[in-house]
Amino acid sequence: MEIITDLKNQVLSYYDSLIAIIPKLLVAIILTTVFLTIMGWIRRKVTKYLKSRADDTLLPSFMSDIFKIVNIFLGTILFLYVIGQIAVASSILGAAGVSAFVIGFAFRDLGENFLAGIIMAFDRPFRVGDTVKSQDVEGSIIEMNLRETHIKTFDGKDVYVPNGQILKNPLYNYTIDGFMRRSFTVGLDYGSDVERARKLILEALTGTPGVLTTTKKPFCMVSAFAASSITITVQFWINTFDRTYGSAEVHSQAMNNVLQILTDNAFNMPGDVIELKNYKDQPLQSSSS
Repeated sequence: MEIITDLKNQVLSYYDSLIAIIPKLLVAIILTTVFLTIMGWIRRKVTKYLKSRADDTLLPSFMSDIFKIVNIFLGTILFLYVIGQIAVASSILGAAGVSAFVIGFAFRDLGENFLAGIIMAFDRPFRVGDTVKSQDVEGSIIEMNLRETHIKTFDGKDVYVPNGQILKNPLYNYTIDGFMRRSFTVGLDYGSDVERARKLILEALTGTPGVLTTTKKPFCMVSAFAASSITITVQFWINTFDRTYGSAEVHSQAMNNVLQILTDNAFNMPGDVIELKNYKDQPLQSSSS
């Protein structure tokens, strides 16, 4: 009977504690809900404002994720303070710094990518849709989050590059200023009228849709004397902000137009010539397998 009496007294003490804390729980739930609602409204307004000012959605979405994490953390601290768990809340706040150091050391790669993401969110070397190259990964920027950057390669692969890698290594952005240069070479037969060929090449490039002819003009020059041909390097610029024509499509059409105009004007583009010399006056022999 003594055991039952002790158990009954213990249950009653729990009941009294529960009755005493219920008002605090209700107040904590209401205040925390109001706090999270207000902070969520502020987060949405800030995100909307950033979207109206930003060139793309990278920075707004990134800041929205950070605000969401901070709001949840502050809401938890507020809830603990209201129900009277001040010591627990203070311990969480005190342990946050230590935990951040320990976790940051244990998962330094994750922390490095997070900090790199914050840096790039405010000082970004790219925008959504830019064509970039980071080490061996080349493609278009899709999005960036707290840990990684999503790049769509030209062959359709989705590559998620850690933000730290992008920040620490050289990043090639081919489209950030709206201009991208493409080039190819043409081989002409020795004895060809090079100046006339150059004029025809420029004429073909000028008539190619997507090739810039005003702000950045096409150009061609003699770049080498090969064994069997005169090498002409052809260069032209594309406006990457104009989505009417893709860069690969413009490049292909420019080459076709140059080939067509040179062929129509009787310019010969020879292949490689291999010269065989017989120094011992012996008949040349060929073998087949």
